[in-house]
Amino acid sequence: MPNLLVKPSRPDADGRIHAVTPETAGWTYVGFEVFRLKAGQSLHRETHRREACIVMLSGRARASAAGQDFGTIGGRSSPFEPDPWSLYVPARSEWTLTADGDCEIAVCTAPAEGRLPARVIRPERVGQETRGKGTNTRHVRNILPETEPAESLLVVEVITPPGHWSSYPPHKHDRDALPDESLLEETYYHRLNPPTGFALQRVYTDDRSLDETLAASDGDVVLVPRGYHPVGAPHGYELYYLNVMAGPKRIWKFHNDPAHEWMLAKA
Repeated sequence: MPNLLVKPSRPDADGRIHAVTPETAGWTYVGFEVFRLKAGQSLHRETHRREACIVMLSGRARASAAGQDFGTIGGRSSPFEPDPWSLYVPARSEWTLTADGDCEIAVCTAPAEGRLPARVIRPERVGQETRGKGTNTRHVRNILPETEPAESLLVVEVITPPGHWSSYPPHKHDRDALPDESLLEETYYHRLNPPTGFALQRVYTDDRSLDETLAASDGDVVLVPRGYHPVGAPHGYELYYLNVMAGPKRIWKFHNDPAHEWMLAKA
């Protein structure tokens, strides 16, 4: 199995610091890249047989996709700020971003046929909610939930306050067993505020054939091929993560770890 903790590389000529593919991850659906672009730098890609959701993590860029000019998107200076902008690009098309100042973008991909039009996902289209109570409280930004058009992708941002837990109680979604559970691969792109911090994430299965506890630094990606995957933010450090999920069916149905499900009855 590939290493579940993926460290960023030095930017290549395109500004890319992460390149997770189905081949490198050892799975079927999710692809994930991060680019850090300099002012004026352009990035052009073809989607081929995959759809893309391009999330503006920070900065602004002029965007075009599928033959349409969408103008300038983005604006926040950090992923810890609210109001994310994103660009949806269908399969069998192409897109271009030109940075208006330094910016960081995430490119989330999954298999698709190209049945939907390109569009900008503006901040007002992003549903926001708070989940959990006490030190299980976290704040969710639903960029591309199953209620919004896409063929495979599910994309969400989460802010976990210092000292809190997220993706908790532990849950999994690794069986194609609807209506009880769906099979979804998942990536976590972690950012820390301040960036000297770390997050703790455990990825484990019921039989413990997979049981890893990972210390993720600012800019790391954690792969979740299967199993439960809770994550914690230590005291003093705010945690951001961008989740990308995809599988054979575009629906998120999870199964809680029975050993920890008791706490939901007290919520």
